[in-house]
Amino acid sequence: MTGQINAFEMAQRQFDGVAKLLNLDPQIAEVLRWPMREYSFRIPVRMDDGSLRVFQGYRVQHNDARGPNKGGIRFHPSETFDTVRALATWMTWKCAVADIPLGGGKGGVVVDPSTLSTTEKERLCRGWVQVMWKNIGPRLDVPAPDVGTTAQMMGWMMDEYSKLVGEYTPGVFTGKPLGGGGSEGRTEATGFGVIYTVREAMKFLNIDPKNSVAAIEGFGNVAQYAAIGFTEMLGGKVACVSCWDRNDKTSYTYSHKDGVNPRFLLTITDQYGTIDKKKALDAGYILEEGDKWIEKEANVLIPAAIEGHVNADTVKKISKSVKIVAEGANGPCTPEADEYFKANGIFNIPDFLCNAGGVTTSYFESVQNDMNFYWTKEEVLQKLDTKMTQAFQAVLDMSLKEKVYMRDAAYMVAIDRVVKAMQLRGWV
Repeated sequence: MTGQINAFEMAQRQFDGVAKLLNLDPQIAEVLRWPMREYSFRIPVRMDDGSLRVFQGYRVQHNDARGPNKGGIRFHPSETFDTVRALATWMTWKCAVADIPLGGGKGGVVVDPSTLSTTEKERLCRGWVQVMWKNIGPRLDVPAPDVGTTAQMMGWMMDEYSKLVGEYTPGVFTGKPLGGGGSEGRTEATGFGVIYTVREAMKFLNIDPKNSVAAIEGFGNVAQYAAIGFTEMLGGKVACVSCWDRNDKTSYTYSHKDGVNPRFLLTITDQYGTIDKKKALDAGYILEEGDKWIEKEANVLIPAAIEGHVNADTVKKISKSVKIVAEGANGPCTPEADEYFKANGIFNIPDFLCNAGGVTTSYFESVQNDMNFYWTKEEVLQKLDTKMTQAFQAVLDMSLKEKVYMRDAAYMVAIDRVVKAMQLRGWV
């Protein structure tokens, strides 16, 4: 099913619907439907065995009316130009809804990073920068980690850029390692941001967090810290997590009769989010097929894997007890799933609000790089909590005022801010 979903067509459909609600000038809408700049390029890399391999790379800059473009670089075997376009578009709305002065960008390389050695990954990262360095920069476009990329990779990329421009430029990439220009709190930021918005939704819906159960799809960075936040900050229980098993080339759902212990699972998970199956089974975990997470008895669903997994087919399997769907991933729920949520009174926290914690803390990292002065983890997470709470409240207020679905309300807040910036700059 996911193979048939075009993420960019989905992003445009969502935008078109809200443009109508806003009575947006069709000419302005046409500007915003498409990215402003797109780059497609090849990166030749010398492999460890001496052979030369050529990798397909992308970078898309959607709209920089509010500030430099911002967005991750994915290393994924099924990366496509349209996926990158969609993610860049969503980043524009994400930055605007979080009210940070940045635009939307996204990058990618078609590769499975787990098949590369450390030195091959480094050469590929440096190769990406060698192609793109004139079109990125702290005042132009600031990439960050995403699916399949890490803090270490951002460190290599920042180093390559600094060499090419001839000066130490930590602010060109965010999500860097601590001690190499990175920010405290960045690792936890996206997952904790998800939980800050879930907490606010629970307040609005009068749901007791301590009696709540979450079912989480994925066990990468976002899902890991969403699970930790749900249990430790809210006092709730995590019924299950799922993960892609790189060895078996399939996904599994992991659950436990006493609830999932995310801190324990973290100790047996590799850097790509694959849980050690044997160690999990030894610890009493139950193993099921990867799509079973969506059927678990829970009142909060957190899809935190990749786009399109909650769709016309899968959405019918969700438990009747689900009250909140918090989109930790980008584009995890299709328009058909949205219709189901509306019909069944399920409260949706849309992706570009729910998972904006990562880009918000990346923005904090850029600010710290510029100042050459760094905050404590407590300061970063406190600032993040404030930003996410304000963003959630702005979207909820719009939803209640205009009597629209939360996703439409988030788009309304974001599009309004971007259009205003374009008008103030004389673009439209």
